[in-house]
Amino acid sequence: MRKIVITGCSGGGKSSLIRVLKARGQAVVEEPGRRVIAAERAQGGTGLPWDDAKRFADLAFWMAVGDHATATAAITFFDRSALDQAAWYAREGLAPPGDVPRYDPVLFLAPPWPEIFERDADRQHGFETAVAEFDDLNTRLPAWGYACHLLPKLSVEERADFVLATLEQGAAA
Repeated sequence: MRKIVITGCSGGGKSSLIRVLKARGQAVVEEPGRRVIAAERAQGGTGLPWDDAKRFADLAFWMAVGDHATATAAITFFDRSALDQAAWYAREGLAPPGDVPRYDPVLFLAPPWPEIFERDADRQHGFETAVAEFDDLNTRLPAWGYACHLLPKLSVEERADFVLATLEQGAAA
């Protein structure tokens, strides 16, 4: 089973790409962070990134670990993963609360793309914060043994073509 992570700059088009991959019949896992925010809001919880960043990270980490454990398709695409939370812990000088699962060594990074970046109720940080997060992931993930492929700034359909072609080329090699 291949567990392919799509990560990178917040507001860089990852979730749109995941929706297209799903529409094309691929197995996908939606972003843990947005699911945590929805759950915390629904129950009046404090695990929101702007209220209690550590609690939010813990909840998102464990959700991502569970997502990894239950993904059984031949290929599953993850909109972010436990790697994102592990990187946050590292930036904060903290250890993750558990073992970080291993994903496919090939992953995809959405670069900063100011033309499509938007704040919303769940993304309250600015573009500068998103770029800093991308820069960290772009350095940290290769150091953790992942081969990062930068997503081109193309239409979401063309990005999906790029992802699938990259994986197919790797399988043929």
